[in-house]
This record gives sequence, C-alpha cells and structure tokens, in this order.
Amino acid sequence: MTTKQKWTNRFWLAVKYLLISIFLAFILRGFLFIPVPVEGNSMENTLSQGNMTVMEKFTEIKRFDVVVFQLADGTIYIKRVIGLPGETISYQNDTLQVNGKKIKEPFLNKNIQSDHETAPYTTDFTLQGLTGEAKLAEDNYFVMGDNRRISKDSRSFGTISREDILGKARMVYYPLSEIKWIK
Repeated sequence: MTTKQKWTNRFWLAVKYLLISIFLAFILRGFLFIPVPVEGNSMENTLSQGNMTVMEKFTEIKRFDVVVFQLADGTIYIKRVIGLPGETISYQNDTLQVNGKKIKEPFLNKNIQSDHETAPYTTDFTLQGLTGEAKLAEDNYFVMGDNRRISKDSRSFGTISREDILGKARMVYYPLSEIKWIK
C-alpha cells in the first residue's frame, strides 16, 4: 500500500468517525439530553435567570424532582414537583403536609435563611381550597417554585398532567461558574 493510499484511507476513516459522532450528538441532544434555558427567578437559589439546564425525559417523576412542562397556552415553566397523583397536599405554618404527614423540604433552607421577613415563606393552603378536589387526580402533579413568594405555580394555574411534562431538569451546564447537578 502506498503512502497516498494510507492517507486516503485515514482521511475516509476520520470522515466516517466524524459523521457517526455528529449523528450520535444529534440523537443525544434531540431526544435524550435537551438544553433548556431558565427564564425568571421563581426557582432561586436552585436555578437562576440565564442558567442553561439539561433536561432528560426517560426517568420516572418523583417528589421534589425539578420538571420542565408546557401549559396549554404554550408557556414553558421549570418547577419542583410537590404532590404526586392520588395525594392530598396542604401547607400549614410553613410546613408541607402530604396525606396528613409532615414532609421536610431541605432545598428551601437557603431561601428561607436569606429571607429576613417574619411572614411565612409559603402561605397556608389546601388542595381542596385551591382546586376544589380533595386529592390530585390520576396522572396529575402539583408543582411549586422554590422562590415561593414570587412563583407562579400550581397555586395559580392549577395542577399539571403527566402529558404536560416535557422532562426533568438534571444539570446546569452554563454559565460555567455555576455547573451543578440539580437537587
């Protein structure tokens, strides 16, 4: 084999690898790990305005997951799942109660500590009072922003269905100084 043939073979091998890499990147970005920008500050101190997150849509939704969803009017939100299908949800004295049991929300500690007001961080409510339903319907979720005082969430637009959820926000990848896994 001549030197020219070796270089030609190497060139075509590199082109094949490049095409395969581009194809895999397209599949991963388009179907598995989708970039989503954060707009607004309803998820402060977890997510900030201008953060770029990676969303995935192949794992089961659990309590306290941060989800990306789209309402019927086309608006896209990023919020935290507080209530799961079939549950009763209420807040009393800044404490989440699910099916009558108190549930801790450690992700709010930083927000509450930085808030120097004496008023409750999360105003009292019951699911019955907000939606007229005692329990979340099958395939419905109750979502809230971590910045409770300014967040537009299920307290204002109601519960969201499983089909509204586009995926789970898993990681902040931009800006580089704020790279982190979302908890």
